[in-house]
Amino acid sequence: MNQKPVIGMLWMEGSLSFLEQLCIKSFVDAGHTTVLYHYGPLKNVPDGVEFADAADILPRENFLAHERTGSPALHSDLFRYRLLEQNDNMIWADTDAYCMKPFETPNGHFYGWESEKHVNGGVLGLPRDSDTLRALLAHTSDEFAIPAWYGEDYVKELETARDAGNPVHVGEQPWGVWGPHAVTHFLHATGEIEFALPQDRLYPFTFKDRRMMLKRKFDVSPYITENTCSIHLYGRRMRARLVEKEGGAPHPKSLLGRLLIKHGIDPDLAPIPNKGRPERNSKPIAKDTPAMPATTIDLDPASPVPASEKYGRGKINLTDLADRYNSDKGSKKHRYSELYQMLFLPYRDKNISFLEMGLQIGGPEHGKHADRTTTDAPSVRMWLEFFPKAQIHGLDVSDFSWFSDPRFTFHRCDMDTRENIRNAARDMHDEFDIIIDDASHASHHQQNGFLELFGKLKSGGMYIIEDLRWQPDTMEKPGITKTAALFQSYLKNGVFSHSDSKTAAEFNAMRLDFSGAFIFQAQFDKTRRDQVLIVHKR
Repeated sequence: MNQKPVIGMLWMEGSLSFLEQLCIKSFVDAGHTTVLYHYGPLKNVPDGVEFADAADILPRENFLAHERTGSPALHSDLFRYRLLEQNDNMIWADTDAYCMKPFETPNGHFYGWESEKHVNGGVLGLPRDSDTLRALLAHTSDEFAIPAWYGEDYVKELETARDAGNPVHVGEQPWGVWGPHAVTHFLHATGEIEFALPQDRLYPFTFKDRRMMLKRKFDVSPYITENTCSIHLYGRRMRARLVEKEGGAPHPKSLLGRLLIKHGIDPDLAPIPNKGRPERNSKPIAKDTPAMPATTIDLDPASPVPASEKYGRGKINLTDLADRYNSDKGSKKHRYSELYQMLFLPYRDKNISFLEMGLQIGGPEHGKHADRTTTDAPSVRMWLEFFPKAQIHGLDVSDFSWFSDPRFTFHRCDMDTRENIRNAARDMHDEFDIIIDDASHASHHQQNGFLELFGKLKSGGMYIIEDLRWQPDTMEKPGITKTAALFQSYLKNGVFSHSDSKTAAEFNAMRLDFSGAFIFQAQFDKTRRDQVLIVHKR
């Protein structure tokens, strides 16, 4: 092929950070026609990029995600195979693949060894008549197909489950089952493994050595050679490292920093959302992780144990997740996660429906406009990981429609009137197991929400209102009974008392459906003010 291959990439929707900008622009600057496929609106896309509708390649319906992590990797794997099937002279590139020099292929094959054992599909070129491509498409056409590449024991396990009428879905199979593992297997099976490029061509830095790209004045010559065409940046982990350890951007004298300067990318104009996890705890938390013995850490008997020293011990812990995603529900501020871990753990592996109101701190209750630009949804990320089978709903006065996950549904609503909440509730087709109000904290908003949404709870469900002790001065209505006082009157007398008799009557009419109501004080210290309310439905 004399013409440079077209580079095809996928970004579901939303804003690109400077890391994705760098990788995409590197292909444009290398002279490649670069097509970015997407399902929804995009932001921060470099100049020179062409756009295409991802739904033309693979519809978004029946979105495939990995069961344990909720990752869209399966969808991405299937997308790239369909993309190559439908296009000549195209090479797929992940948005964390940086182009060192133009890609060239005499036969349409373009992929490389990442280790001695496997080929990665982060950069993948397969001609349309490739036997490997045909095999990948055939295998991925069946969501319950049994992979042969994990050994006979695993095959027998899946065959037994299938014959018993309980086939194992691809989302419940090992991570990478349709990705690098499948690519490597079928390349070997077809003999096309002979076209695989040496490791220094596409993956000069291994996953283990990825930090070297951030070292100042680091000599990269042992890694990058004159043959290197691409560098894999290991995006998810690199983003976390940059946020947690590098202050959000690489040092200008590191390899990554020099590349940003080369392509004119300003990290401040497209920051990485602060949703990374600490590098020292980069391994996924397994739900069946055995508890570690206390003797593994030398504790000071006279000092409190910091949450960071507890990370990863025992079953998956909500405080770990809250701290990882910088939610104020964790150990750094309110510590709600300690209570929720006890309450929610029995729900963890169930197909529940969950609603949270208020998705990011800093809204109108703090003087910001409702149409502010939102940059992250920390608790949504936390809930998606903690509840791997749950449908998560989010409600906020600001726009979070950019947040894309097959298990997340966003509802925009100003809680200042009950009519607004009632209209939003009509779009909530689920009945909820858990509802959390972490929105403006204005008393009438909290009470409006409870009156309109408590009826959406299933029997046995929980309704939680956070931050009872603080109400925004600019939003709180003069003379209104605070929500904490409202429920304290119920706990003491069995009757709700409110400054508005109609509101009191509505709350009193709901008492038949209360199994119990509990109020916890700030930091779980009874000498402090009321902070969080939990109402259990009969």
